[in-house]
Amino acid sequence: AMIEVLAKLGRGPVFLAGEVLECVITFTNPLSASSTSASSEMLAWASAQIHCQFHASENRVALPPSDGSKHDVQAENETVFVPNRVCCLCLSCYTACGLGKLQKCSHCVKRHWGLCDSYCETLPVDGPPSFRGQSVKYVYKLPIGCQRVNSPIKLLRVPFRVLVLHGLKDYQFPQDEAVAPSNPFLEEEEGLKKDSRLADLATELLMVATSRRSLHLYNISNTRGKVGTFCIFKTVYKIGEDVIGTFNFSEGDIPCLQFSVSLQTEESIQEEFQRRRGQPVSFTMHARHQESCLHTAQSSFSLPIPLSSTPGFTTNIVSLKWRLHFEFVTSGESAGTCLVRGSQSEAVTWTGVEQMEVDTFSWDLPIKVLPTNPILASYVSQFSSTNSITI
Repeated sequence: AMIEVLAKLGRGPVFLAGEVLECVITFTNPLSASSTSASSEMLAWASAQIHCQFHASENRVALPPSDGSKHDVQAENETVFVPNRVCCLCLSCYTACGLGKLQKCSHCVKRHWGLCDSYCETLPVDGPPSFRGQSVKYVYKLPIGCQRVNSPIKLLRVPFRVLVLHGLKDYQFPQDEAVAPSNPFLEEEEGLKKDSRLADLATELLMVATSRRSLHLYNISNTRGKVGTFCIFKTVYKIGEDVIGTFNFSEGDIPCLQFSVSLQTEESIQEEFQRRRGQPVSFTMHARHQESCLHTAQSSFSLPIPLSSTPGFTTNIVSLKWRLHFEFVTSGESAGTCLVRGSQSEAVTWTGVEQMEVDTFSWDLPIKVLPTNPILASYVSQFSSTNSITI
């Protein structure tokens, strides 16, 4: 005797804050062929809600004492799951007690067919993005609780990812539907139509913000003189793009022996929540390029921004920023080579010096990283669109 609960996120496990999350929940009775057609199982109730769980490192973050009055409150005629986490925000709640909301279905889940319903809820525009850092974590889940008659309660947790694009909250959709873009061959509900327009708007804003190109030139110098120049054509990117830059060492006075470029995120806790005053920020490296460049006139690098990474954001507790971290190794003396002559009949050979005095210095260039189309991010998501459990 069993009931299989299947939860499916139709479009994928990645959403943009402000979009509508839709999850189709199906209850089936997978009995064997030898079972009679009258075999069935009784489902007592089912409930689903969206949770954003907040995890903080006790060594890095000092949170204020929790207020017991701010915990989830059980509403009348609703089932609310209160997780065993101190900081957990129930964003929305759906309850089908006795399957009262499952239209054209019965409480009885018979063999070879079952009950099916769709859970839809708009994700808050001002919520935090999904993030797994060294100090804090924001994790989104859709817990689905259900109980078969005379059986224990089971919980199916459906994880998903949320991307946040600032600027969508203040956008006002046009009131005149006649001028709004639409597909005349499809009949869409008002909520889905607005959700589609929101995704189109986000794509347009991202394209405008990341397509602007202008030449940025930076002189690379140390205390002894100029090493070279660095060129980059934009400083605003989407996750999934490549950060491309070029170096010109031909006009430098100081020979550059080696350089490295790292794509990093800087995770810092707001001052009022720091465990120790002036505690250092946390850095995470996502890509790195290193190259030896003695006697090299020009060089370049390309660093991919992973689709699985989190775009920059700021909350009242933590902020995440992106940067390019450069490290240069320059010659502290003349970079001449040793000339070794053989016999008169042999050719002249060149060999490198065995020892050389060097100077090292670093430089940081802030960049801005925005989210991308959630459908594109779904292709590389670690989460599955379909989750199931047997009760």
